[in-house]
Amino acid sequence: MLDMELIRKDRDAVASALAKRLDPGEVTRALDEIEELDRQRRSLIGEIDAERQRRKAEARAYAAAKRAGTAPEQGPDPEAERKQLAELEAQLGEVQERLRTVMSELPNLPSDDVVPGGKENNRVVKVFGEPPAIEQVRDHVELARSLRLVDFDRGVKLGGSGFWMYTGLGARLEWALVNWFIDQHVAAGYEFLLPPHLLLDSAGFAAGQFPKFYDDVYHLDRDSAPRGQFLLPTSETAILGAYQDEILDTASLPLRAFAYTPCYRRESAGSHSDERGTVRGHQFNKVEIFQFVLPEQAEAALEEMLVHAERLVEGLGLHYRRSLLAAGDASASMRKTLDIEVWMPSTGKYKEVSSVSWAGDYQARRASIRYREPGGKQTRFVHTLNGSALATSRLFPAILEQCQQPDGSVLVPEVLRDRVGTDRLVPAKK
Repeated sequence: MLDMELIRKDRDAVASALAKRLDPGEVTRALDEIEELDRQRRSLIGEIDAERQRRKAEARAYAAAKRAGTAPEQGPDPEAERKQLAELEAQLGEVQERLRTVMSELPNLPSDDVVPGGKENNRVVKVFGEPPAIEQVRDHVELARSLRLVDFDRGVKLGGSGFWMYTGLGARLEWALVNWFIDQHVAAGYEFLLPPHLLLDSAGFAAGQFPKFYDDVYHLDRDSAPRGQFLLPTSETAILGAYQDEILDTASLPLRAFAYTPCYRRESAGSHSDERGTVRGHQFNKVEIFQFVLPEQAEAALEEMLVHAERLVEGLGLHYRRSLLAAGDASASMRKTLDIEVWMPSTGKYKEVSSVSWAGDYQARRASIRYREPGGKQTRFVHTLNGSALATSRLFPAILEQCQQPDGSVLVPEVLRDRVGTDRLVPAKK
C-alpha cells in the first residue's frame, strides 16, 4: 500500500499520480477520508498515551502520600480507569482498521513515465523481427487438432468450458517449453522454487490482489479452510508471500527467484477469435521470475528482467514487440509494466506472453518485507519486481502459427528439438 508519510507531506503529488488510474473525484474522497482517519488515529494515540501517563503519575502520587500517611481513604479506582483506557483503545482499533481498509484499496502510484488512460494509450517501444510471410494461414486450433497436439473436447469433458488437454507431441512441446525456461533461469542466477498451489488469503493481500480481485480466483470453502485459502492465480503471489514479515540481509539483495506452477483463474474463456483455443482459460502453465531489490537497484533490475524474458522469445525464433502499458491497463499493484507481445498470424494481432513489472515498495509494505543496512537499526522496505518468463498457453499457439509450413506441418524451434524428440510436427495420417 502507499506510504502514509508521503500522503501527509505531498498530497497533491499523490493525488496527481492516482488520477492516472482513478476518477479525480474518487481520489479526493479517498484522500480526504485517509487524512481524517489519520488525524483521528494520531489524536487517539495521544489521548491513550496521556491517559497512561496520568495513571502512572496518579499512582506514584498516591503511593507517596500513603507512605507519608496523608493518602485519602479512597484511592484511584483501577477498574474504572481500565474501562476508560479500554474504550479509547477500542476506538483506536476501529479507526486503524478502517484506515488500513481504505489504504489497501488504493492502487499503486504509476511511475512518472507511465501515461494515463487504458489500452489505447499503450506505447510500443521495441519490435523484434518481422511477421513471417504465410500465404494460407491456419489458426492454432486447426493446427493443434490436425497435428493431434491438444484435445479440446476431452479437456471440456474433464474440466468444463475453458479447459483443454495436451496430448502426445503437444504434451512434449508444452513440457519442453517449461523445462527450457527452467534451465535458462537457473543459468541466469535465479533460485528455483516449487511452491504450494494453495495459498493463505494473507498472500493474496500481500500481492495486492485482495481485496479488489478477491472474486477472480478459486477459493476453498470456509469449512475446509477456516483461515482462508485459494488456488494461486500466478506464482508471483507465492514467491512474494514466502517472504512475508521478514527482514532480508542487505548483502543478499538483489534476491532472484523463479517458480513454475499451473495458474488457476476464474476469468471467462475467450469466445473471440483472438482468444480461442489455449489463449485464455481457467488453468495454464507459467514460469514466473521475481526479484527483491534495494530501491536503487530497481531500474537496472527491471531492464535485466525484460531482456532476460525477451531472449527466451527470441530463442524460439518468434516475432514480438515490447509495449509500455498505460496506467489503466497495468495491474493496480504496479508502478510500471512492460508487456512482451507475440504476433498471432491468424488474427493479425499481438498477444501478451509476459508482463514484467516494478511494484516499488507497494507490495513490500503490504507484506512487511524489509531490509536493514549493515550496522544500522532502522529498516526500510525492499522493492519488488516480477515477470512472466514465460506463459506457455500463448507461446504454444504462437509457435504453431508462426512456424507453420505450407504442407500443414510445424517446425519445432531449434532449442526445443532435443526435448520434443523431433524437428517437425506433421499431420496425423488418415
